[in-house]
Amino acid sequence: MTNLRWGLVGASTIAAQHMIDAFRANDGEVVAVMSTNADRAAKFAHEHRIARATTSLDDLAQSNDVDAVYISTTNELHRDQVFAAAKAGKHVLCEKPLALTLGDARAMVAECHARGVILGTNHHLRNAATHRAMRDAIHAGRIGKPLFARVFHAVYLPTHLQSWRIEKPEAGGGVVMDITVHDADTLRFVLDDEPLAVSAMTSHGGMSRAGLEDGVMGVPRFSNGLLAQFHDAFTTRYAATGFEVHGELGSLIGRDCMTQAPKGDVLLRSAAGEEGLKISHENLYARSVRLFGDAIAGRGAPSASGEDGVKSLSVAVATLEAARSGAETAIDLKV
Repeated sequence: MTNLRWGLVGASTIAAQHMIDAFRANDGEVVAVMSTNADRAAKFAHEHRIARATTSLDDLAQSNDVDAVYISTTNELHRDQVFAAAKAGKHVLCEKPLALTLGDARAMVAECHARGVILGTNHHLRNAATHRAMRDAIHAGRIGKPLFARVFHAVYLPTHLQSWRIEKPEAGGGVVMDITVHDADTLRFVLDDEPLAVSAMTSHGGMSRAGLEDGVMGVPRFSNGLLAQFHDAFTTRYAATGFEVHGELGSLIGRDCMTQAPKGDVLLRSAAGEEGLKISHENLYARSVRLFGDAIAGRGAPSASGEDGVKSLSVAVATLEAARSGAETAIDLKV
């Protein structure tokens, strides 16, 4: 569905840098922005050519000129904002993680179902052409049975994004809620399989305040027996990102692909030699918005549904528990 009229809940960096352009690329219109800070809302609206700014969630959600709401506030606010939008009959695209607890995330999914509105989770990485090519290659049997996977998603969190992510546990700060949820969703998507349990250890590299992790390594175990490995961090200035899947008959090696930009490549290695997979890059967020609009029009589902958001959160929650307990922790995938 094109020509959606969007209301933004949160005058955020991701909205400014990625989502507004993605809405407009799909012939959508951003008609309003809400922030609890009136000056911030007004400045954001002026800078991004948005007609209306407000400090009232109800004003935005209940507006007749808003078809869908995009939520990009801090994580602890998502639940109530999704409920307000759904109550007003608005479709919702929400940033990850959906919530801080599985109970809240499940309640958000149930509420949107009850109200008859579409809920999508803005997991952009499953829209990357690299990851879609890897998924297709696995489905086609090109590496045989997948045995292992590795995700390299350690980055350096720029100063303008640090704030609550490294300072506020109550807002869902820390690298696990910020990055590991993306790894979880991308692994589920590429492997087309569900993780059952995870072992993990976290670290503090000097960026985050005490009590918040800024690095993590973990090993989730999937239902088909595959073991995966992820490395996430806020503190590594010079690391490269990547995603690998190793099977009985071959390996898929993705490089520079755990990113917001439409870039990266995938190499297939097998007995036949090395082959670069054909990649047709597309803006990840524009694709996500297009599929969200299609879902509203009754053509398929969002790229990542609310249920996908619950499952990625379940991996993050289990990862934090595994790091605290020092033991493998079961992942509660119930939606």
